[in-house]
Amino acid sequence: MLIRKRQQGFSIIELVLVVAIIGIIASILIPNLIDALHKAKQRRTMAELRLVGTAWMSWLTDQAGAASAGANQTYAVDNHREVSYAELFGYLHPSDTFFYMQGIPEYDAWGSSLTFYMNEDPRTDNQLLLCAAARDNIPETCDGSTDIPIGPFLATDFDQDIIWADGFLLRWPDIK
Repeated sequence: MLIRKRQQGFSIIELVLVVAIIGIIASILIPNLIDALHKAKQRRTMAELRLVGTAWMSWLTDQAGAASAGANQTYAVDNHREVSYAELFGYLHPSDTFFYMQGIPEYDAWGSSLTFYMNEDPRTDNQLLLCAAARDNIPETCDGSTDIPIGPFLATDFDQDIIWADGFLLRWPDIK
């Protein structure tokens, strides 16, 4: 009598079942992971805008006295001119021994260019404006042509501009 040993291994049904379970778990986790990555980019952009803005405010305070921000519902941009990255770098890093900020970011977390604006008249309330165009790289509210509405926006709208001006965020994700 010949006894056959059964071969060890997985059947095709068992393998398909495991692959299906892994696919279901991945389909649940991947959207949440992508959302978390975009929220991290929003936070990084907000932090960088605060750092650059604070350094620029320090420079402005040293140059023209203290600038103050108003408590309006919009931010007037009528006298602002765009400042190039090289010009801002010259303000904040005037020499190798003295600087307001060592590394000045040129891009936000999505790779969009940051835009910088400065008021020509240092005696007015609204002085400095820093804008991040966010994921879509289209500056809807910080193109310098219209007043900017102040307040938060839906945190999952990753195409909204993040804007810092005169010591506080004008437009920011409402992260709760």
